[in-house]
Amino acid sequence: MTIDDLAKQRILILDGAMGTMIQRHKLTEDDFRNEALKSYTTSLKGNNDLLSITRPNIILDIHRAYFEAGADIVETNTFSSTSIAQSDYGLEAFAYQLNVESAKLAKQAAKEYSTSEKPRFVAGSIGPTNRTASLSPDVNRPGFRAITRIDRSWSSRSSLLFHGQSKEHPRSS
Repeated sequence: MTIDDLAKQRILILDGAMGTMIQRHKLTEDDFRNEALKSYTTSLKGNNDLLSITRPNIILDIHRAYFEAGADIVETNTFSSTSIAQSDYGLEAFAYQLNVESAKLAKQAAKEYSTSEKPRFVAGSIGPTNRTASLSPDVNRPGFRAITRIDRSWSSRSSLLFHGQSKEHPRSS
């Protein structure tokens, strides 16, 4: 049964807030680090998207909890997984890995909970950026935009989320 078929029969339930569920874990700075980030000098605490690679068990368990509660669809843990948002931490290069690994975790949980009577689905979360695209951050230069290629960031991210759910993972530029 496809998601379209199911939506014609009933209202589908989407998971809840990922951030709220993450906060329940009372995480420390160390939880936001793995071997590759061990000696990183900037604080990473609060970069919840990183947990898909540093504490994937937490993200997988959150997806499972939403399916246990009756959700039909879980969103990937990628609300801030653009190179634009990750630049606050100097982690632009991690956008690829964050999107792909987050999609894999959500898909794993969906497979675990899917049955022929109740299939489960994954939606790629594409949250807003933390940069304003319509206003200048510089009052002295009203025509200036801190971000000019948001379309490239979102397009790349959509592709990565898709590839995180497929078997091939071509590297995006």
